Amino acid sequence: MADFVELTLDQGATYNSTITVRDENGVAQNLVGYTARSQMRKSYYSSTKKDFTVTVSQPANGQITMTMTAANTANLTPGRYVYDVEIEDASGDVTRIFEGIVTVLPNVTR
Repeated sequence: MADFVELTLDQGATYNSTITVRDENGVAQNLVGYTARSQMRKSYYSSTKKDFTVTVSQPANGQITMTMTAANTANLTPGRYVYDVEIEDASGDVTRIFEGIVTVLPNVTR
């Protein structure tokens, strides 16, 4: 089961977060050979999505990095969204590791 994590994005600002994937014992999971992906949507049923750029930044230490450019966050409508993060191993097995709510806060300076 995925961990529930709430995120906050500032509209018009670069988003960057590093997450450590841990096993049930709290040990960083070895992600060598894994890929990762993440999307956010206004609702679970929305066909419109916004992709995070997700990289396995330090595979041996279980770290993935999620980013979204300032240009992309500027195009988001402020409000609440849902998201998840999935990892896929070399054999094609997919695991959802995080899910939750994204709150996009409006910007003033444009």
